[in-house]
Amino acid sequence: MKRREFLHGSLVLGLGVFAAQSFPQNGKSSPNERIGLGFIGVGPRGMALLHEFRRFPDVDIVAVCDVFQERVDKAVATTEGKATGYKDFRRVLDRKDVDAVVIATPPHWHALISIMACQAGKDVYCEKPMCLTVAEAKAMVEAAERYKRITQIGTQIHAGQNFRRVVEIVRSGMLGKITLVRTFVVENLAPDGIGNPPYSAPPAGLDWDMWCGPAKLRPFNPAIFSKHYFFRDYAGCGLLHNMGPHVLDLAFWALELKAPKSVAASGGKFALQDISDVPDTLEVVYDFGDLTLTWTHSEAFSFGFELHEGTEIGRRLGIVFHGTNGTLAANYFTFKLFPEGNRLDPTKLPEPSIPPSPGHTREWLDGIKTRQQPLCHFSYHYWIQLAISLGDIAFQVGRKIVWDNAKGQIVGDSEANKLLTPTYRPPWVFTKQV
Repeated sequence: MKRREFLHGSLVLGLGVFAAQSFPQNGKSSPNERIGLGFIGVGPRGMALLHEFRRFPDVDIVAVCDVFQERVDKAVATTEGKATGYKDFRRVLDRKDVDAVVIATPPHWHALISIMACQAGKDVYCEKPMCLTVAEAKAMVEAAERYKRITQIGTQIHAGQNFRRVVEIVRSGMLGKITLVRTFVVENLAPDGIGNPPYSAPPAGLDWDMWCGPAKLRPFNPAIFSKHYFFRDYAGCGLLHNMGPHVLDLAFWALELKAPKSVAASGGKFALQDISDVPDTLEVVYDFGDLTLTWTHSEAFSFGFELHEGTEIGRRLGIVFHGTNGTLAANYFTFKLFPEGNRLDPTKLPEPSIPPSPGHTREWLDGIKTRQQPLCHFSYHYWIQLAISLGDIAFQVGRKIVWDNAKGQIVGDSEANKLLTPTYRPPWVFTKQV
């Protein structure tokens, strides 16, 4: 398959409300069948997922792929030689015994590989972020729907019991009218950040051109290779793309949010004196009509607001729902209620109503067999990615943008609209067709 042949068909450019679907054909139909998995990207995150999936008795890991031969060899050894190793992901997609793929490459590869996997008839588990741009997210959704693929974005905390409890409380109405939700991720890396290592030749066995793939071909630097989330070309807008999929997820889930009406952002690289090129400080404000949602990230302080504990420097995060009866502040593992006077009794919580998850990865495997979408399928996660990408665009252009969801475009702003679609480095090509 030639690189330029990776997309074909058509994509609906307008965007309505994507719905979860079940796909009774073109996949596993018996719960007793084994699932052949291919892993694309077996760096630290990919290897963690490989270990996770290896524990399931109905999974066969038959192929592993990475552009760094050292990682390929390590992954093959982890499977006790049962998997075949590759440096070109297309060879994994060619295999008939690969039913589904786990994608854990740097984010700039996510969309292209996910779409090609769908076209090849493979179900897809893709690590977060879903992708980098709005057009890529649309194409991923369309590909999954057209080729009837079972998909899951790797926002593992969605399967946690604490997030379920928060959703139940918010949806119960006990907080009253919720008018503001604040989200934040903060960590203090100032002033050194990820450092300033010199540029050098790539290590033996690393195909650096293929690592850069559809993104800009920059000279090799060990910081880019090992800490790609700090570089726009390969991972977007820093913590917004890196942690936004996890943290914004709770707000979108609990309140069933879709598209914002407008987005504004402010920030910059103010504190870190390192090689990174993404904002170390960012504030994004989303207008949903009768609700304001904010995103705050910082690499320059680690104060955890309502959830702050301890004095050590470290990463802290939170999602804070402000209602007329009270405020609920949550992180991954706990939540706190702050009543408005006597309007809310924190001892009287709603009965649990959301079934527990068998685990984020198990949800996807079960979906492959039943052809029922798991919770964080591409169509669900599209709205979170839309918010992330629009926040990034507002930051890049330095002004408020207004989103027309029916037309799938930013109103009256040609510069901003250009940023909806990626520019791939030849010979790789992105088209709005799947």
